[in-house]
Amino acid sequence: MNKGISSIPINLRVYSPHVLNLTLIDLPGITKVPVGDQPPDIEYQIREMIMQFITRENCLILAVTPANTDLANSDALKLAKEVDPQGLRTIGVITKLDLMDEGTDARDVLENKLLPLRRGYVGVVNRSQKDIDGKKDIKAAMLAERKFFLSHPAYRHIADRMGTPHLQKVLNQQLTNHIRDTLPNFRNKLQGQLLSIEHEVEAYKNFKPEDPTRKTKALLQMVQQFAVDFEKRIEGSGDQVDTLELSGGAKINRIFHERFPFEIVKMEFNEKELRREISYAIKNIHGIRTGLFTPDMAFEAIVKKQIVKLKGPSLKSVDLVMQELINTVKKCTKKLANFPRLCEETERIVANHIREREGKTKDQVLLLIDIQVSYINTNHEDFIGFANAQQRSSQVHKKTTIGNQGTNLPPSRQIVIRKGWLTISNIGIMKGGSKGYWFVLTAESLSWYKDDEEKEKKYMLPLDNLKVRDVEKSFMSSKHIFALFNTEQRNVYKDYRFLELACDSQEDVDSWKASLLRAGVYPDKSLGTNKTENDENGQTENFSMDPQLERQVETIRNLVDSYMSIINKCIRDLIPKTIMHLMINNVKDFINSELLAQLYSSEDQNTLMEESAEQAQRRDEMLRMYQALKEALVIIGDINTATVSTPAPPPVDDSWIQHSRRSPPPSPTTQRRPTLSAPLTRPTSGRGPAPAIPSPGPHSGAPPVPFRPGPLPPFPNSSDSFGAPPQVPSRPTRAPPSVPSRRPPPSPTRPTIIRPLESSLLD
Repeated sequence: MNKGISSIPINLRVYSPHVLNLTLIDLPGITKVPVGDQPPDIEYQIREMIMQFITRENCLILAVTPANTDLANSDALKLAKEVDPQGLRTIGVITKLDLMDEGTDARDVLENKLLPLRRGYVGVVNRSQKDIDGKKDIKAAMLAERKFFLSHPAYRHIADRMGTPHLQKVLNQQLTNHIRDTLPNFRNKLQGQLLSIEHEVEAYKNFKPEDPTRKTKALLQMVQQFAVDFEKRIEGSGDQVDTLELSGGAKINRIFHERFPFEIVKMEFNEKELRREISYAIKNIHGIRTGLFTPDMAFEAIVKKQIVKLKGPSLKSVDLVMQELINTVKKCTKKLANFPRLCEETERIVANHIREREGKTKDQVLLLIDIQVSYINTNHEDFIGFANAQQRSSQVHKKTTIGNQGTNLPPSRQIVIRKGWLTISNIGIMKGGSKGYWFVLTAESLSWYKDDEEKEKKYMLPLDNLKVRDVEKSFMSSKHIFALFNTEQRNVYKDYRFLELACDSQEDVDSWKASLLRAGVYPDKSLGTNKTENDENGQTENFSMDPQLERQVETIRNLVDSYMSIINKCIRDLIPKTIMHLMINNVKDFINSELLAQLYSSEDQNTLMEESAEQAQRRDEMLRMYQALKEALVIIGDINTATVSTPAPPPVDDSWIQHSRRSPPPSPTTQRRPTLSAPLTRPTSGRGPAPAIPSPGPHSGAPPVPFRPGPLPPFPNSSDSFGAPPQVPSRPTRAPPSVPSRRPPPSPTRPTIIRPLESSLLD
């Protein structure tokens, strides 16, 4: 029982002058077969746990492998290769060197010849279970380990690079070098995180609990910031410009100069209906008498009726601007979301004021329309007059112009009105799919090209006798469609009677309709009184049969056209100005001067400034992270990076790790005779030396070596970088050969000159 694993670490902190200042993570070995209460996927769980640690770039990997097993089947080396293919973070550790079969050794492995690693291998001899039961301490175990390497004929030439003390030194040196190499990138990463949250933390600096006036200051600052944001969105100024969608001011501009003129033209009737109304008015004014002259009253009656129709588009533009102002307020209050009650109250107060100003603006708009209806000024300088109207009445095939659209045309008919991408939907369906083209609209034609470079023109469509109408959106399509057709029942494009053009949004459709309107392509209006028209069609034709009546209708039609162009020009100029003065500017002044006072009078200040629980938690986390990042940068700045570091060893051919499962190489322990690998009952890929391993003190010398013929050279603890070839220390200076020397043979203990350097490495 209790054979399961948990990813929750057990932290053990060791305080000792004989251990290194580093973190050692002992991970479990890969278990192939579940034991006890282990789950069936125990191998997958252990693998995922190991991966959580060894994938970190700041981690050194100790690939621990027993010497009495086949190194090519090491799970530790295989996992290390997956996350560290270059071998920059992997150090091989060979254990159980004292348990190898007689006549075998791991010399080729430890010399990094058989299965090489970039950073090589370190051999260690740990305490056996018998030593642990016998209460053998760490210091005695290290002395025994040192004696083993010095006395073993296969390892004594590399004894200075074997053992737990040398592994400590290697880990200290390699970890220091690794930290020094990764420190610049780590510092840049911390600075990037600090800069990313610094702006957000700046807003939290006013929320200090020890400041009694923090809520008052915060409320004042937020209201001021709300006013600034609202004005920037309306006026279009400021350093933060939205590049993804139109702001409130840009949308209001489109309402003034695209949507409002389009609504004026869209509400107009067709030419046939206008002439019928004029003929009715002339007949009704003459009564039972036959008139010889064109009556003025018919002109005034028709003009007043047309002026009254302007109320609909004017009031609709007020509604659109009001809705856009409310949407702008909602976007600006997103910064107040940290205080739900303040956000809700601010939005309510400003929205109520906008609706209040909406009513007054509509009253003023209706007043402007009524003023135009009250007096028909036939002496206006732009009015053509009766004489000019009679001259123009001879033009039977005159093109209808509503408002002042004709005056907006450029001097050159080739000036581009609009460009953009459109999809021809009805032609694409017949050819296997819709296709997008680059359309160019001028005052004379509508052309489309293959792409926006405008090099390959597909077609040019003249705008004569064209009209535009809406097309119902299909439930399977996300596009918004409008169609162009010919009023004379002719084909618009090749064999197609109409041309369906699709846009991504309704706003694009309205913009294209407004642009076509400027080019003289008017919207088609489906009359709901077709039956009445058909019933009265005979009477209309009878009126048209009278030449005198036809001349009078044409004269009044020209007069109405001229006067309505003056009225439309005036209305299109005054309505945006009225909305701007009575709504937009008034709302800005209200936010700057009255909003704060109404917030204070509406509710208690403490209630308004209550933070949400999520915001309070987020603020604390942000402040804590901000402080931690600053402290981390200070600590990194204090690190001394002037120590000479040793570059990483050159790469080696480690392809044997990838192919070890298919064709394992010979066992590294078969130097003199073959030996059988011990079964891997519990893989020890995660085993390693404990962190609390005392380093040898300055007075702990090695045990004496048994007497052999000839003196042995000393085994100094080399301070060279790990992985370098073994260095044979030079013999002590001797007298010339001619003079017999009485100096005794050198002791195999370490030279004392290395002790200060070794102490500094273990510091």
